[in-house]
Amino acid sequence: MSTDEGRNASVERSDEEWRAKLTPEQYAVCRCSATERAFTGKFWDHTAAGTYTCVACGEPLFLSVDKYDSGSGWPSFTRPAKPESVTEHEDTAYGMRRVEVKCARCASHLGHVFPDGPPPTHLRYCINSASMDFVPEPTG
Repeated sequence: MSTDEGRNASVERSDEEWRAKLTPEQYAVCRCSATERAFTGKFWDHTAAGTYTCVACGEPLFLSVDKYDSGSGWPSFTRPAKPESVTEHEDTAYGMRRVEVKCARCASHLGHVFPDGPPPTHLRYCINSASMDFVPEPTG
C-alpha cells in the first residue's frame, strides 16, 4: 500500500495514473461522472453479505445490510457505511437538480442520492456498479 492509500488519507492521482489504474468503464464513471446502463452492472442484483468498497481507492462505502432492490436497475442503499465515507454535491447537469455522491477519500463519482428510499432513512443511494468492488463477509 502506498502512502497516499493509508487508512483515511486522501488519495490524489494524475489523470494518467487514474487511467492506468481503472478500466475504461471505471474511469468513465469514477473520473468523468458517466452512468452505466440500468440492469447491466455486476452489483445491481448482487445479494451476498459484505462491504462495497470504492474501486479507485478501497474506501468502505456501503454495507450489504443496507442494500435493497429499488427496481431502478442500479445497486441501491439506504445509507453509506459511515457518514464520512461519502460526500454529497449539488448536480445540475442535464437540466436536472440532483445530489451527486462521491467517495470522500478520492473524489470518485459513485452515483446520486434521492429522497425516495425506504425507512429508516427514506434515502436511495443509487450507485454505479463500476465504481465499486465487493469484499465478502468472512464465513465460518
